[in-house]
Amino acid sequence: MRQGPLAGRYPAVAAMVILALIPYLALSAAIDPLVPIITAQLHMSVQTMSLSSGLGNAAYAVGTVLAVQFAQHLPQRRMLLAYAVVLAVGSVVAASAVNPAMFIGGHVLQGLATSMLLIAAAPPLTIGFPKEKLRNTAVIMNMCVFGAVALGPFIGGAQAESQAWRPLFWIIAGIAVLALIMAALTFEDAPPADLDAPRDLPAIGLAAVGCAAAFVGASQLTTHGFGDAAVTLPMFGGLALIVVLVVYQFRSRRPLLTVRTMLTSSIPVAGVGVALFAAAASVAATALTANVLLQTYSPVHVGLLYLPELGGAVVMAVVFGIVITRRAMHYLPLVGMVLLAAGILVFQVALPANQPLVLLAAGLTGLALGATVAPALFVAGFSLQSNSLQRVFAIIELFRAVAAFMVAPILAHFATTVSIDLAIGTSYALWIGFGLAVGGAVFGVAVYALSGARPQKPNLDEFLDGDDPAWHSPPLLARIRPGVSAAPDVPSAVTAPAVGAPDVDVEPTGMVLIAYDGTDLADFAITQAAARLGTGCEALVVCVWQPVDVGFSPTDEQHFDADRATEVRGAAERTAAHGADVAREAGFVARSVAVEAVPTWKGIVAAADDHDASVIVLGPHRRSGLLGHLQGSVASAVVAHTERPVLIVPQYQDVS
Repeated sequence: MRQGPLAGRYPAVAAMVILALIPYLALSAAIDPLVPIITAQLHMSVQTMSLSSGLGNAAYAVGTVLAVQFAQHLPQRRMLLAYAVVLAVGSVVAASAVNPAMFIGGHVLQGLATSMLLIAAAPPLTIGFPKEKLRNTAVIMNMCVFGAVALGPFIGGAQAESQAWRPLFWIIAGIAVLALIMAALTFEDAPPADLDAPRDLPAIGLAAVGCAAAFVGASQLTTHGFGDAAVTLPMFGGLALIVVLVVYQFRSRRPLLTVRTMLTSSIPVAGVGVALFAAAASVAATALTANVLLQTYSPVHVGLLYLPELGGAVVMAVVFGIVITRRAMHYLPLVGMVLLAAGILVFQVALPANQPLVLLAAGLTGLALGATVAPALFVAGFSLQSNSLQRVFAIIELFRAVAAFMVAPILAHFATTVSIDLAIGTSYALWIGFGLAVGGAVFGVAVYALSGARPQKPNLDEFLDGDDPAWHSPPLLARIRPGVSAAPDVPSAVTAPAVGAPDVDVEPTGMVLIAYDGTDLADFAITQAAARLGTGCEALVVCVWQPVDVGFSPTDEQHFDADRATEVRGAAERTAAHGADVAREAGFVARSVAVEAVPTWKGIVAAADDHDASVIVLGPHRRSGLLGHLQGSVASAVVAHTERPVLIVPQYQDVS
């Protein structure tokens, strides 16, 4: 397929992402005031309408898993175009619905396509452009998700004022068609991510059945009690299947989702946890309070009272764009949870009808939403390599959808049944939301403290190059687990002699250990080491590897699954053998070995100790600008943890 005329242009790609995500997310927040109108015109019950929303939300959750699977085996950008077609078709079907089946079918297609577009389009926008664009991407992602949601109540209220629902749905359909047009104009063909990846039908089945059952069960709370089998069996059965999905992916040798990596590393666990708590708590702060206000004010009036939520989301989106390159990014979700707790407390005082306090509470909630979920998503994503970003987004959106969309009907049912006075019942529910907000803040701080994690400035050069995560994330609970180190692999002063220093004279008295990662810089380090140390020396070429993150650049084109340790080990052994060939050509008497270790410096130091190396040779990666003056975090850590001489080749020069 030919490229679109706007392919590779950031403004056009960003516009496509905005148009793709806004329709369903805005509609999901705008639909509540329209329920009486839709049910009357389409002759459907309130329970059927609740089922429609539940199935749409379930489709949104399942779409995250499907998008990851399709990306492995099908051309990614062609699939993005297909998802845009589904969104447009679903929006048109919903807008033109003449019966409940058409409406539900269109709404389900909207939810499914939106999450698949999010997984397919957002990561390329994040890592496919220079880091200077990352600030803009952060603002766009925040506004797409939470700006649209914050604007929803006003849009829905304004439409409900005219006693019609189709005009809004046709506008949504028009935006979806524009998204399709932009997807075609920005089309840039891309191959599948990994043709050797497994087709994980059990994971897809567990996600589909689990989400559908859980959301259908929750939707039954509109007309059934919490103890009814029609509620408990599907809801708890579905949640159990989602738990089985997580355990299955955690234990799988070749998982579709990187659950194991995320749930064993401290910063991703903190980020995911905060996002879930925030998503659940925000329901109490918005949807429930709106129901109380609708008893006093018209839908459009209530929508106006919630407009400060949009303003808060805009302000915090800009703040997020500023701090995404700074250490302060780690603190933003915590600030958001505090603001969310404060907003819920103000809502407590504002109900049933104190307009100034409602405006203040809405503003605090908007600030909180902008500071929590999207920043927490990036905090988790930066803790892994950039090629994992799509799967990170998928996991977080799957969990967030379950937390947010399932908690809403549960808390709504609680508010209406705990007291005959809706305002009093909602007040009780708000205390639950307050507890979730405080619990989320405590959870995030506790994970950092017990794991030895610390706020760090992200190394975006390493992250966007795909070499390493943006920062070090210690193992989960490293400080209280015996034998687990929380020490980060961070740059420190390198005092070892480097190639090019005029007074360096290294004379090895034993084996030379050469750390090799398969890059051109590593080849250059070998040849320079031979020139410095002399030919005829015995050399051991070591390639350090680890599953999932790999840790090296394969020197052949043989496919392997990064989540499968045996395949990564084989690729590492081939890479090390290639390095030994390069060493022999340079004049060494060389052999090779692959070593599994995390972080990389530990494997290098351990191999040097095991083989009593007389000198360690390293070729650290460098960056331009200020970062170019640093020698590299692995080299720094090796120097800091060994008493053996370390020869560093600090600069690769292409002499071809």
